[in-house]
Amino acid sequence: MAEHKEEESLVESVMDKISDKLHGRGGSSSSSDSDGERTADLKAKIYRLFGREKPVHSVLGGGKPADLFLWRNKKISVGVLAGATAIWLLFEVMEYHLLTLLCHCIILTLAMLFLWSNASTFINKSPPNIPEVRIPEDLAVNVARSLRFEINRGFATLREIGQGHDLKKFLIVVAGLWILSVLGSCCNFLTLFYIVFMVLYTVPVLYEKYEDQIDAFGEKAMIELKKYYAIFDEKCFSKIPKVHMADAKEKGVIHFPQLNSKAF
Repeated sequence: MAEHKEEESLVESVMDKISDKLHGRGGSSSSSDSDGERTADLKAKIYRLFGREKPVHSVLGGGKPADLFLWRNKKISVGVLAGATAIWLLFEVMEYHLLTLLCHCIILTLAMLFLWSNASTFINKSPPNIPEVRIPEDLAVNVARSLRFEINRGFATLREIGQGHDLKKFLIVVAGLWILSVLGSCCNFLTLFYIVFMVLYTVPVLYEKYEDQIDAFGEKAMIELKKYYAIFDEKCFSKIPKVHMADAKEKGVIHFPQLNSKAF
């Protein structure tokens, strides 16, 4: 009888340990699930600039261009930056012309290759191996298709704005064009292109580094802009009479509502 009681007590202790482990695992899984849901909710609530849902690297298109703008490979990024700066200094500071620069570069390259090819027989060295450069047909077709798609999308956007469907987009485009006109009056096209290049080369990497701070500031700025836009819409755009297009289609005449002189 004593042995039987000892066996029963051992079985009960083992079962208690198993149940405790199972309950502990269940509690941990439920807590991990709740933690995952909380983190997902927090990520969903975080404001991202311009409604961005992807990382900055994916927004820039990914691949080598995104690595270049985000300084993933510092040697290549520094080389491209130095080359762009040298071109800007040649054309702007030294007042070099594009056609003159191209002709001088081609003359220098051809002279070096010509002399090397003829002197290789006298100095017992192999002539230069000049690679055959050809533009692939697939690459040219893909570039042309991409340009065609972007140009058609730009034309469609301008047409939509011209038809008066989106007031916010209209104001954004007008403001952007006005800023470009001001910049164009202050500097020429090459300097403007260099400024845009420097912005693309510095802003994405700084934004990726200080992403949370910039997004928080952008959220506050968007709230203030929406307030001012609502006030402006209430005081100005709400007083503009709207055309009754349904009556115009039925009767063939466009009717304008009578304006109240006290509103102005």
